[in-house]
Parts: sequence; C-alpha cells; structure tokens
Amino acid sequence: MDVTNFIILGILAALILYAITLYNNLVSLKHNVTKAWSNIDILLKQRHDELPKLVETCKQYMGYEQATLEKVMQARSAVAAARERADVSALGPAETQMRLGLGNLFALAEAYPDLKANETFRHLQGRISGLEDAIADRREFYNETVNTNNVRIEQFPDVILARMFAFGPKDLLEFSEEEKQDVDMKKLFS
Repeated sequence: MDVTNFIILGILAALILYAITLYNNLVSLKHNVTKAWSNIDILLKQRHDELPKLVETCKQYMGYEQATLEKVMQARSAVAAARERADVSALGPAETQMRLGLGNLFALAEAYPDLKANETFRHLQGRISGLEDAIADRREFYNETVNTNNVRIEQFPDVILARMFAFGPKDLLEFSEEEKQDVDMKKLFS
C-alpha cells in the first residue's frame, strides 16, 4: 500500500469514529431526557401517595370544607393520569390545579387551630412542601435536558445522524402565563 491509501483509510477511520461518537452522544441525550422525566415521575408519585393522608387528616377537622378536599383529590387524579401517560402537555394544567388546591387547603387550615397544631398535619404539610420544591427543581432540570437534546438534533453535523436514526425533539414542560401567576391569597381567605 502506498501513502495515499493509508491517508484515505485514516480519514475514513476518523470519520467513522466521529460518526460513532456523535451517535453515542445523541443516544445519551435521549436517555437523559427519559431519566429527567423519571425523576419528576418519582416525585409526583411520592406526592400522589402523601395527599390522601393529608386529606384524611384534614377531614377530621374540616368537616365543612369537603369541596376543597374534593378539588385536591381531583387534581391529584389529573396529575396521576398525565404522569402515567407521560403526557407533558397535560401535566402543566394538572399541576396548576394541584397547586391551587393545595394552596386553598393550606389557607383553610389556618382557620382550624387544632388542625394546624396536629403533628401529622404539620409533618405532611412539610413533606408535601418539600416535594413541591423538589418537583420544581426536577422540572427545571428536565427542561434543560430537553433543550440540550432539541438543540443538538438540529445542529450540524448531528442533524444528519439524528434524521437517519429518527432522533426527534422532546416537549418542554411548559406552563401558560395564567398557570405561572402567583396564587391570590386574598381570594383564598374570602
């Protein structure tokens, strides 16, 4: 073999290694999105499991607030349905209803001193508040991972392999402007 053939083989080998590296990076990004969703899913499931305990604790003290308790449980079901289907677009509105329901529940708890003093209620309230913070963190990480994936599959030369192997964009977990507004605490107490 002459030098020209070695150079051509070397260039081909480098291109093949580069294509393999690009492909492996795209696979890694795809699985990072799945992992980020799974992290949210775990936290949503934990909150899902804690809410009936909170509602039961509240029922003992808040006999006249059944509508609020029912709204929390309906929101819980909507979040669970979106979570089980991995429906990112349905999760935003369901999470908003959950946030409003929990806000109403915690605001109403202020009118029940015995409930506020109940150790189980305080523990569950703290646990759910902690889960809410963790879910917010995981949402941010999920969107960051999705964004990285979506940018990479559109950049050259990744786009070539992304199209060849059907790497597609993923949906961001987004909320409408209405869903991002702060809860009106005055309405909760009136």
